[in-house]
Amino acid sequence: MTRRLAHVAKKVGVSEATVSRVLNGKPGVSEATREAVLTALDVLGYERPTQLRGDRARLVGLVLPELQNPIFPAFAEVVGGALAQQGFTSVLCTRTVGGVSEADYVDLLLQQQVSGVVFAGGLYAQADASHEHYRLIHERGLPTVLVNAAVAHLGFPQVSSDDVVAAEMSLGHLRALGHERVGLVLGPRDHVPSRRKLEIFMASAGGDSDLVEHTMFSLEGGHAAATRLLRRGVTGIVCASDVLALGVIRAVRRAGLSVPRDVSVIGYDDSAMMNCTDPPLTTVRQPIDAMGRAAVELLVAQIDKAVVPADELLFEPELVVRASTARAGTGG
Repeated sequence: MTRRLAHVAKKVGVSEATVSRVLNGKPGVSEATREAVLTALDVLGYERPTQLRGDRARLVGLVLPELQNPIFPAFAEVVGGALAQQGFTSVLCTRTVGGVSEADYVDLLLQQQVSGVVFAGGLYAQADASHEHYRLIHERGLPTVLVNAAVAHLGFPQVSSDDVVAAEMSLGHLRALGHERVGLVLGPRDHVPSRRKLEIFMASAGGDSDLVEHTMFSLEGGHAAATRLLRRGVTGIVCASDVLALGVIRAVRRAGLSVPRDVSVIGYDDSAMMNCTDPPLTTVRQPIDAMGRAAVELLVAQIDKAVVPADELLFEPELVVRASTARAGTGG
């Protein structure tokens, strides 16, 4: 007990006596100090006293699939900052292969009595994945927001970049440059945002299912998919992420070709450093600042007991043209 008091007191910057008063429910402590002590208790992993367990912590879970893709740390920074302005502390939960699963993180967050959860790039976007942990959250009435397209009927508010507009921008750009054989590199077949992009591709002039490749979101996945598409004579490739696009560029070079002289490549996200790649990547920018702030606003509204419709709030992305795209037929 003494060690816990000292640890929490140091974290908050108050005396051990003040921490003790909070834990024992005694008067004489401001509400702000009380909340700070309880939040520190949760962050440091100490169990709350029985009489305080009914209070939800000023913690919000931020569940991400990875941190290797620069778009996710950038999003975490936006959400964490917006939460801090509202008096909440974000708890970052990142899935790893063979490590803690998304469902396990949900169990841990529920045990910590968090005030809410923001999911980005989670299993909610995969139609064939297990969604039981989302149903558990819904049953508990825990405020939750999903970022980017989800499977139907989960019942949570969503903040999404418009995949339809993104696909139309990318394809329109390559068609305007004279590219007739355009390939598409997408995520897994059950990935909802990829399905939306695929629908636009197939409805467009020149959309051909033989020019579509599904793969995992990784450099290696993009490389393998592009290797197959190059054999089919594509001159332009639209990718579902910047990481996939970097894998595509690597495959083009391994094939003895050049970007954009022989093959134009478009990514998606405009994650950090894409203007510094070789060549700088043409990509579709997700408005993560606006999306992150909107996600926090929707979450806080739920925490404050406001009625928030379980609808999808769509944000329009932006095509950022750089040096990885050029007019068709410029190769030697």
